[in-house]
Amino acid sequence: MRVHTGEKPYVCVTCGKSFVETSTLKRHMSVHTGEKPYVCMTCGKSFVETAKLKRHMKVHTGEKPFTCKACGNNFGRNDELLIHMRRIHAAKKA
Repeated sequence: MRVHTGEKPYVCVTCGKSFVETSTLKRHMSVHTGEKPYVCMTCGKSFVETAKLKRHMKVHTGEKPFTCKACGNNFGRNDELLIHMRRIHAAKKA
């Protein structure tokens, strides 16, 4: 419900930024502490969130689930596909 009211009762004591949920504040605190508890077992790189580690693992597996419908190139991340679309195919639409 706080999302609709705009209430953000959880405040970072370090920088004053406020959040709707305690979990978001907790994740934010890693900005100040430098804590990165999720470690890649393949290369040792560490991450703040499990989602970031999962995304990183595609580097090692070679997984590229995002396919360009215009040319068939595959990408490991959706943002890489979007960049490709802007750079390579945007000019062709004009």
